[in-house]
Amino acid sequence: MMTIKNLVTTCFLFLLSAPAWALVPPDYQEPTTSFNAEVEAGLQLNSGNNETKNFNGRTYLTYDTLKTKQEATVKAYYAADGSESTAEKYELFLQSNYKLDRGYVFGRGEFTWNEFGSYTRITTISSGYGFDLIKNNKTKLSLEAGPGYRYDQPQASTEEPFPDENRDVIIRSAAKYTVKLQEYTSFNADVTAETGLDNNTLTLDMSYKNTFIQDWAFKIGMNIKYTEVVPEDSKNTDTVTTFNLLYTFQ
Repeated sequence: MMTIKNLVTTCFLFLLSAPAWALVPPDYQEPTTSFNAEVEAGLQLNSGNNETKNFNGRTYLTYDTLKTKQEATVKAYYAADGSESTAEKYELFLQSNYKLDRGYVFGRGEFTWNEFGSYTRITTISSGYGFDLIKNNKTKLSLEAGPGYRYDQPQASTEEPFPDENRDVIIRSAAKYTVKLQEYTSFNADVTAETGLDNNTLTLDMSYKNTFIQDWAFKIGMNIKYTEVVPEDSKNTDTVTTFNLLYTFQ
């Protein structure tokens, strides 16, 4: 029979050993998260159809798992001369990738609202196949191609106050390039071409990012878009240059 002394001794040893159960193993690491987000805002310089300087912001969200990758980007540009708006543009990009043994298939939607652009409403839906041509610790180059559909609403003018909407079947091709220049600096360049029966567009989106404190970075960006057919009194090329402060959530 267990005596009182033995019972007390057993309980005492149990209490001493219990905290050891909660100790974290020396080689334990927090699981890596599949979610990543970037938020940036700063100064905007426009040339082309808009000659303004004011605010811009961008939010990027991605959820990357073993089999799929979901991406969403929201951009906002706003400028005003006194109380009158001179530039107001909003963009939404959504893309869903399903990973294969080699490459991935994707579905993509692009939506643009631009009150002062040559086209005030642009919607592009596309799908296709993409793959990583180069992928290592410093450099990544991805290529995408596939069919799509584009709808756009031209800006009204004096000669044509009620312009017809355009609907076009397109082939979309894209190249996405990222290189790590140094430990805290990187360069990104995306080239997208949309070839249609009625209109063609070419977009170059470049950025340079320099991380200066943990998750904070300074970012310089330039977006150049060329549209072959534009309404009368509109320019074919629009350029947006941004100087932003960026914060990354991980």
